[in-house]
Amino acid sequence: MPGEEPQPPRLTFLEHLDELRTRLFLCLIALAGTTGASLMAADRLIGWLKQPAGDRLGALAFFAPTEALTAHLKVAMISGLVCALPILLYELWAFIRPALRRRERAYALAVVWWGSALFGVGVWAAHDLVLPLFLKVLLSVGEPYLQPVISVGRYVSFTLGVMLACGALCELPLVLVVLARLGVLTPQGLRRHRPVALLGLLVLAAVATPTTDAFTMLIAVVPLVILYEAAIVIASWSGSRRAAAADCDRTLRHT
Repeated sequence: MPGEEPQPPRLTFLEHLDELRTRLFLCLIALAGTTGASLMAADRLIGWLKQPAGDRLGALAFFAPTEALTAHLKVAMISGLVCALPILLYELWAFIRPALRRRERAYALAVVWWGSALFGVGVWAAHDLVLPLFLKVLLSVGEPYLQPVISVGRYVSFTLGVMLACGALCELPLVLVVLARLGVLTPQGLRRHRPVALLGLLVLAAVATPTTDAFTMLIAVVPLVILYEAAIVIASWSGSRRAAAADCDRTLRHT
């Protein structure tokens, strides 16, 4: 009928398998490329991970013959995965794209790019804001009669864990907005259950922070609360736009 969106041609089962194989092959190429580049720059990446400790931490040590190699490989694999993440998500979107409507395609593509951007913001915040605060508190315990001697494996695991956690937490507004667009959550419901959400965020901050003092936990929970409130505002704005578009469509049908 006129005005309807043209449907893409249906693929056979074998054509779907061929498409899936092509997408997986492109994902493997992207992942191999970013991981290889990260492995060549692993020394500089470990130095970058060490920056939040500043002068409080001397040279990192290793206590097993394979620990230094394992740390380099871990940094390369995680860095490669993070760098390739936008490409991997895009290939996933490209594979399911024929099954989506035009508006759903736009939403899915926005989720890919906004998700990647928010994850990058979380990694930046962890490196420049969260880790310096955590390491300042943790490395000052026992001064001046204790000297920190940390293995490269444990330090890399700690810093990467904090960065990945912050990157994941920064996806909170996107997750809430997507759920609101799907009708699972509403801005009114998010406001009504704000006390429960705040309690959950406090528990999450208490579990995520490596120290037990209230100040560090407060520093961790404030960004989460800001992200939650930002999600409510974005979901409300998105809902009002969708309602206005629906009213416009109804008006056009009746004219």
